[in-house]
Amino acid sequence: MSEFQNITPANISEYADLHTSDLPVFLQELERETYVKSINPRMLSGKLQGQFLNLICRMIKPENILEIGTFTGYSALSMAYGMSEKSHLYTIEVNPEQEEIIRKYIEKSGFSEQITLIIGEAKNEIPNFKNDFFELIFLDADKINYPLYYELLMPKLKKGGVLIADNALWSGAVTNENSKDKEVVALQMFNDLVQNDKTSQNVLLPFRDGLMCVVKV
Repeated sequence: MSEFQNITPANISEYADLHTSDLPVFLQELERETYVKSINPRMLSGKLQGQFLNLICRMIKPENILEIGTFTGYSALSMAYGMSEKSHLYTIEVNPEQEEIIRKYIEKSGFSEQITLIIGEAKNEIPNFKNDFFELIFLDADKINYPLYYELLMPKLKKGGVLIADNALWSGAVTNENSKDKEVVALQMFNDLVQNDKTSQNVLLPFRDGLMCVVKV
C-alpha cells in the first residue's frame, strides 16, 4: 500500500495547523465563544487564515486597513495583531447582533484605539472613505455583492495595495459553469471581474475556501 494512499485534505489541514504559529490567547477565547454562541461558527476565519492575514500585515505594514464583514471579529483582530503602532483598522459589520462580542474582544485585545467598528451596510459605508486610502482590504461579506464591492473598493485601494477576498472557490462550486445558485454566479462574476481587471495583478489561492489576492498596479 502506498504511503500516500491514506492522505486526506483533513490530514493536510491538521498538519498545517500544527505547524503554524499560535495567535494570542484572546483569539483562542474568541474562537471558543463563537462556536458556543454563534449559529454559523464556521464563518470564523480560524487559525490558519488568521495567521495568514497577520503575516500579510507584518509584510506590507499598512497604515490603513479596511475589512468588509467582521462577523465576531477574529479576522480583524488577527490583522490588528500584525499592525504597527501607526496602523488603523476599519471594520464594517452589517449584523448589529454581533456588536457586543466584537467590542468585548476588541477591548480584550488592547487594540481599541486602533480599531473602528462600523455597524451598517458596506455598500453604503464604503463611499464615505476617500480614494487611495487603504493599503490592505479584506473582503469576507455577503457573496451576492462581491462584484459590487470590488467596483467600490478598488478606487479606495492605494497603488501597490492588496485586496484579499475570502470564499472565492465556494467549496469548488465556482467550477460549475451551469450553476444557477445566486451566490455561485456572483462569485464567478467576481472572479472573472478580477481576472479581467487590467489595473491589478491577482492570484487565486486554493487555501481554505479560496483566497483571491489582488495587488493594485
